[in-house]
Amino acid sequence: MSVKNSFAAGAAALALLGFASGASAHALMIQKDVVAGSWHIMEIGLPHGCAGSPTRTVRIKVPDGITMVRPQIKAGWKLSMTMKKMDKPIEAEGITYTETVDEIVWADGNLGDLEFDRFAALIKFPNEPGKTLYFKTVQQCEKGEHRWIEIPSGGKKWGEYKEPAPFIQLIASPPQQEAKAP
Repeated sequence: MSVKNSFAAGAAALALLGFASGASAHALMIQKDVVAGSWHIMEIGLPHGCAGSPTRTVRIKVPDGITMVRPQIKAGWKLSMTMKKMDKPIEAEGITYTETVDEIVWADGNLGDLEFDRFAALIKFPNEPGKTLYFKTVQQCEKGEHRWIEIPSGGKKWGEYKEPAPFIQLIASPPQQEAKAP
């Protein structure tokens, strides 16, 4: 592929994702609909830095109600988590859990201002179809930061905020089709 075609393909991909201008770009949930009660890879995409400054740290607050979190390791970034006590211990994988992840932090990385990356975790979502979970995200740059923490209220829609929090909508499991004998 030529440099010209490569550039055109990249520009088209960014436009399709809604990242064509810094003014309209947000921290975005890659897949917004997740089956309630399932394990799912939650991915938040960051399409830019802070007014020309590269991203150095990404912090994602895990919403209440989520009990099992496995963050993705990223080459070049230091991964850490803060924990919180659960209201009620749970049994899973032969282990009794009394704490869960409160916040995931990827630090000391280098995501250029004009680069895109995803920050992911494998999560067991609560079995609450219809519930919306907001993942407040703070993007700290070499100079400045974006606080993707605004949650819609008072009739405003997600896209009407300057720095809205990425979200996942929990949906009901699709009906299972019966297998037919050959």
